[in-house]
Amino acid sequence: MVDNILEVRNLTKYFKTKKGLLHAVDNISFTLERGKTLGIVGESGCGKSTIGRSILRLIEPTSGEIIFNGEDLMKLNTLQMRSMRTKMQIIFQDPYSSLNPRRTVSQTISEAIELNHLIHDKKDIEKRVSELMDMVGLADRFANSYPHELDGGRRQRIGIARALSVNPEFIVCDEPVSALDVSIQAQILNLLKELQSKLKLSYIFITHDMSAVNYFSDDITVMYLGKMVEKSPVEDLFLQPEHPYTKALLSAVPIPEYHKEKRKRIILRGEVKSPINLPDECRFSSRCQEFCDVCKGSEPQLKEIRKDHFVACHNVT
Repeated sequence: MVDNILEVRNLTKYFKTKKGLLHAVDNISFTLERGKTLGIVGESGCGKSTIGRSILRLIEPTSGEIIFNGEDLMKLNTLQMRSMRTKMQIIFQDPYSSLNPRRTVSQTISEAIELNHLIHDKKDIEKRVSELMDMVGLADRFANSYPHELDGGRRQRIGIARALSVNPEFIVCDEPVSALDVSIQAQILNLLKELQSKLKLSYIFITHDMSAVNYFSDDITVMYLGKMVEKSPVEDLFLQPEHPYTKALLSAVPIPEYHKEKRKRIILRGEVKSPINLPDECRFSSRCQEFCDVCKGSEPQLKEIRKDHFVACHNVT
């Protein structure tokens, strides 16, 4: 029997605007197996980060169920949710703005330990901070440094150590490498993989980088304008993508081997629809090369076309 650490059912998040409801996340459902990584990809504004923050209730969902270790997080009060967050953490995109510039490295890492009363003795806290710094590849000499004295890679290692400080089981990685140099990106991704294996962590990996999600994830969910348009194991998605939007994303991924045949680039044209007061039609229809009349008649629903491969497209059967 599959052991799922997380089940998200019909997760919805709308924001009220002067013009109407902005559909940031619309009726999303998925499961995350314990010890695995679910990648969430899509262009900016598709709702990736909103999903991650809604799961942790850093922003309150409009509706839906979030089942973590068998417990519905939507039914927890503020105090109960604070206690639950020791088991679920987040690594933010910007490793500078997510850190307090007035706190040293050791103060930043120890803060959550002290606030949650996980360790009481000061020497034991210092020992735990030193262990965490070593775990993420930070030398002890940086313990009293401030964020502005360090480069982006080291700052992100601080963010990872801070997330690990409360011994979580599940971490939302919200574009953790997008603000870093390419060589540093590889180091951070390898570090996260090593930590997952060592600590038995489960991840949601949010990114717009298809190469990174291919390397890092077990399953991939493709988002477009707040909706899930395709979900599949990573190998199947890259070998045989079905949704026109997924095909376009993959066509933009460069192939480094010079002797391999180049992919045919799919250029998306047309306007992105406004996410406010969306009509009952395919959200990708204005940019889709496979557009047909039925796409304007109703919104496609996610359906399984082969084992564990789900697609929301009228033209895919």
